[in-house]
Parts: sequence; C-alpha cells; structure tokens
Amino acid sequence: MVSRNNFLEGVGLRLLAAFLVTAMSAAVHAAAETVPIGQIMFWRSVLALIPICLYMLWLHEFPKALKTRRPGLHITRGAFGAFSMAMSFLSLAYLPVANAQAIAYLAPVLVLPLAAIMLNEKLTKAIFAAIFFGFSGVVLLLWEAFELPGDGALIGVAAGLAYAVTMAFVRVHTKTMTLTESASTIAFYFAVVAAVIGLATLPFGWVTLDFTMFGWLALAGLLGGVGHIAANEAVARAPVSALAPFDFTGLIWALGFDLILFSVVPGPLGFLGVFSITFAALIVTFAGAKGTVP
Repeated sequence: MVSRNNFLEGVGLRLLAAFLVTAMSAAVHAAAETVPIGQIMFWRSVLALIPICLYMLWLHEFPKALKTRRPGLHITRGAFGAFSMAMSFLSLAYLPVANAQAIAYLAPVLVLPLAAIMLNEKLTKAIFAAIFFGFSGVVLLLWEAFELPGDGALIGVAAGLAYAVTMAFVRVHTKTMTLTESASTIAFYFAVVAAVIGLATLPFGWVTLDFTMFGWLALAGLLGGVGHIAANEAVARAPVSALAPFDFTGLIWALGFDLILFSVVPGPLGFLGVFSITFAALIVTFAGAKGTVP
C-alpha cells in the first residue's frame, strides 16, 4: 500500500517529468531548424550525462553503477534507442511539437497488437477501441500533412510512426534489462551509445553553432536528463499504472510551446488527430490501471 504523501509526491514528479520532456522536445524543434539530427543527438546525449551522473552520486551509485554484467544488452538497447531518438528528432524537425508528441503516444497502443502476435495476449474490446482511435488519429494527421506545401510534414509523420514502433520494442527490451541492471546504469549507457552514434555523423556535415543554437541544444540535454530522473523518482513513490495518465499533460504543454515559442496552431484535422491518438493512449492507460488503487 502506497502512502498518500508518497503518492502525491509521485504525481508531482510525474507532472514535472511530463513538462521537462515536452520542453526538451520544444528545444529540439527549435534547434532542428538549422542543426543536423546527428549533431543534436550528440549534444543531447552528452549533456544529459551531467544530471545522470549527479543523480548517481545522490543515490551513492557512482561509480559502482558503471559496472554492468550485460554490456551486449546495453549496446543493443542503445542502438535501438538511438534510432528511436533520431526518428523522434526528425519528426520534431518537420512537425509542430504537439503533433510529434501525439504520434509518440502511439507507442503504448502499438504494443497491444505486438503483444497479441508475439505473446498470445488477448485483445479486449477496449484494446480494439484504442487501436481504432489511435490509427484514426494517424490518418487525420496524414490527411492534414497532404494539404501542406512540400513533403516535410509527410516526412515528419513517417518519422514519428517509426519512433513509435521502435519505442514499442525498446520498452520491452528495457523491461528485461531491469532484472539485472539499475535504471541509472541503463540511462548512462544509453546516453553514451547515443552520443557515439551521433558523433559518427560528424563527417556528413555538422554546422558551426552560435550561442542561441548551442543554448537550445544544452537546454535539450539538461532537460532530458533531469526529466528522466524525475520520472524515475515518481515511479519509486507510486504505482506506474496510477501515474501513467499524468503523462498526457505533456500535450497541453506541447500546444502551449507551439503557440508561445513558434506561433503555430494545428489545423482542425490536426487537432482531431492529436486528440484521437491521445484518447487511444488514455484508453490503454485506464484499461491497464483498472482495479489499481494507489
């Protein structure tokens, strides 16, 4: 049984994590206007190591948390995670933050048919409804993308879908790793692998960063690292299923960042698509949390 005080602290930390991760996405969106994706990945990952290492020190896990019994799993997880990060950043480069965020919510929805196929899990009516609303939202976003000039929005939607599919596999992979590895160890080596992969894109052309662009990249790295810590601390205080609905407050922040920082508002079809996907993810969340009492 989780105490009320711990649960409220967990909710507060989860809300903070949702804000930080969405703010990171906004910083990436701003930087992606001129900075290549590989360069963004490098700085996002390298600078995230600062709060991650400080977090290890706070937990008295540094440097012992750097030891791992499964280096191969960290490389595999890092490679898939880096590809997922690249697709997320590519989506943010071409889409408003809210649209990219909404497509990312497809990840838990996509897990459902995968679980049915790979694990023989039963698909309930609620799950079929979630799949319907989720993919209806994607169709609406695609429809709006077709109405925009150029092919940038289509690239953004395709990258967002690739991110959601990859994240569905990464989550399963990470879950198996937690049996032997701590969360901070997984976060540390993911950042290292992603930074190395990002650095490997240097020969393909990086740009000289001015103060503003480096500021956006630094903000993305630090916000991403602190957001990861806040999410971990939230889970330590309250059940995951009870906290999951609060993730969707990120959509409110995303719409706000789009309006305030970039003067962008989704069109009618975009709004419908965003909320259809969010509704699908909420169905999955509440179906999974049914019967859970914090």
